[in-house]
Amino acid sequence: MSKNMDIRILSIGTLAAHPLWNERHPVRTGHSTTTLIQTGDAKIIVDPGLPAPALKARLGERAGLTPEVITHVFLTSFNPECRRGIGIFDKADWLIGEQEREAVGVPIAQSLARLAQNKELAEHADEKFDESQQSMLKILQQDVAELARCQPAPDSIIDNVDLFPLPGFSPGLCGLLLAELSRTTLICGDAIPTAEHLDQGKVLPTCANRKLAQESFKEAIEIADALILGRDNIIINPTKSGI
Repeated sequence: MSKNMDIRILSIGTLAAHPLWNERHPVRTGHSTTTLIQTGDAKIIVDPGLPAPALKARLGERAGLTPEVITHVFLTSFNPECRRGIGIFDKADWLIGEQEREAVGVPIAQSLARLAQNKELAEHADEKFDESQQSMLKILQQDVAELARCQPAPDSIIDNVDLFPLPGFSPGLCGLLLAELSRTTLICGDAIPTAEHLDQGKVLPTCANRKLAQESFKEAIEIADALILGRDNIIINPTKSGI
């Protein structure tokens, strides 16, 4: 257990549409909860979901730090809402679960190849490659560049900060299990997005694999004393007593 681990929420996330608030369509800009872990010489950002200027400001407000001192960035999933501000951490090691990296890499590359081919055919036929297609091409190019920069995370990023696979919402979603002095904290990502999902024992309806997501939900609440939710605050595990 770490005697000197500091865990703090830089930004509490939100769902674009919260299904347990009876929201069926996006009513806000979704972004992940962003966590800072400081232990030893390591400074780890988890899920930098805010736009870069806002995230830089939060890092200074909440921890008195600047982006260049961050040593690692970890993505629980490759969801765009979990990595919107990742570019400001250009001096850090970018990490993601190996299964997640493999699962998203092939379809992104295939989509980019198809769109690039369509652009080439359009240009050859002297036809217009419309703005929406051009915009999508840029997004996919950025996705490929960011995924290429992300390395498969080791089982233990540093002492007392370990991977905890939570597949289901995405094929390879992976949380982080943090061994503090007096408790175990799990960064859940979208495996458990909000307090309402935790209270009602529900997973997001947009899961890639609902059965796996439900199993991961159960494992999360069995292992941890405290839970940092994917789109909410840190919460004491209601199934634990005496914490």
